[in-house]
Amino acid sequence: MKELFDTSRRVAEYFSQAKKRFLYDRVNRNNRLIGITGQRGVGKTTLLVQWMNEADNPDEHLYISADSLFLYNKSLFDIALEFRKLGGKTLYIDEVHKYKNWSAEIKHIYDTVPQLNIIFTGSSVLDIMKGSADLSRRAVHYELSGLSFREYVYFETGKEFEALTLEDITAGKVNVKLENPLYQFNQYLKKGYYPFYHYPEFELRLENTVNTVLEVDLIQFLNLKASTVDKLKKLLRVISLSVPFKPNISKIAEVTGISRNLLPDYFSYLERAGLVKTLKSETSGIRSLGKPEKVYLNNTSLANVLSGANDKANTGNLRETFFLSQFSRNIEVTAHKKADFKVADYIFEVGSKNKKQDQIKELDNAYLVKDNIEFRFQNTIPLWHFGFLY
Repeated sequence: MKELFDTSRRVAEYFSQAKKRFLYDRVNRNNRLIGITGQRGVGKTTLLVQWMNEADNPDEHLYISADSLFLYNKSLFDIALEFRKLGGKTLYIDEVHKYKNWSAEIKHIYDTVPQLNIIFTGSSVLDIMKGSADLSRRAVHYELSGLSFREYVYFETGKEFEALTLEDITAGKVNVKLENPLYQFNQYLKKGYYPFYHYPEFELRLENTVNTVLEVDLIQFLNLKASTVDKLKKLLRVISLSVPFKPNISKIAEVTGISRNLLPDYFSYLERAGLVKTLKSETSGIRSLGKPEKVYLNNTSLANVLSGANDKANTGNLRETFFLSQFSRNIEVTAHKKADFKVADYIFEVGSKNKKQDQIKELDNAYLVKDNIEFRFQNTIPLWHFGFLY
């Protein structure tokens, strides 16, 4: 166990970060079993380390990466049991999806070592609560997204602002005193979604992250063939060059070599991996199934990097991508037949500062969301305000 503790403390020092993400205080760590999912690069490991570093007694907390060499001759259960006998209270298991039969073993630890709390992270590719053993009745699940614009401002300036509700924004209850908000917002659109945005060669690092998701995560965790991954890369490239992407199933099938019947599955793979977001029609029932109304890259950082060195990401597409990226999975956003988006009972049309009211002037509860404006006026809302939703 000494080697495990030593490794745990080295990780704690290496990933130490003073600034906290939005999820830091939202997780109820009194729960005995907590699962946190998120796409690669959004800061799941840092979150675990921050919780561990705040402990009064470090010996009561242990961090393990699920692909650690120590797990080749010891099971997770063996480590958990020995750790508890030494007075351990919380076991942090990072990238749990890399451990064979992880869900069954965590269930066994939960059931037989009741004094031990477990917090684990996993890939967004997986339905983390539905492994070989159903953890949905035992574990509390949270999702960690990339940086919101609010968090980016905090990381850049140290200024903290309260998260806003959609009702706050539509009602004009936005009291954010921010110097040069449009400059900071444009910087965020370029690469601010990922906490490693300030690293040298950010673009190369993000490209490598995308390739790892496609070439490792999807093959390993969804049992896909290498030929399927090649087709997924083609599909992702088609999406990244579209402005925005309105699926033409026949054309996509021809360009990518993916059969029409399998395309919905391919969109699902990319969405689960955190690479795209699909927008369904507001139409309910069976007609809402099948192809999505629109497909966007998951966030504007991806859009800028994947558009290619010689291309420029379409401004209109970036605006809509940003708007969609700021809503969590538990808030349903759909395509509206006359405007861009419908969220709950609200309708939004997103555009430049010169955008007119024509499309929404006869719609109830409709708002014009404009880029490159600092202040709200009547039913016109600055786009950057939606970056304060989390």
